Amino acid sequence: MEKQRNNPLHGITLKMLVNWLQDYYGWEALGERIKIRCFNSDPSVKSSLKFLRKTDWARKKVEDLYISTQKDIEESPYT
Repeated sequence: MEKQRNNPLHGITLKMLVNWLQDYYGWEALGERIKIRCFNSDPSVKSSLKFLRKTDWARKKVEDLYISTQKDIEESPYT
């Protein structure tokens, strides 16, 4: 249990991550940050989830971007 308290992704599904990142950045900016086809060529949540569930390295990039963005938001003096 202790491990999960320190896990910033605990309780967050991949679908929640993709939806949040897409809402926050938009497909174009998301595709610039993570250069994968599912974000740059006819992007959709469904196609992104299909690719990310099969591709560990891409999923890791999405998770890392989510975590770093959340930290930036928390540390921002404007929030």
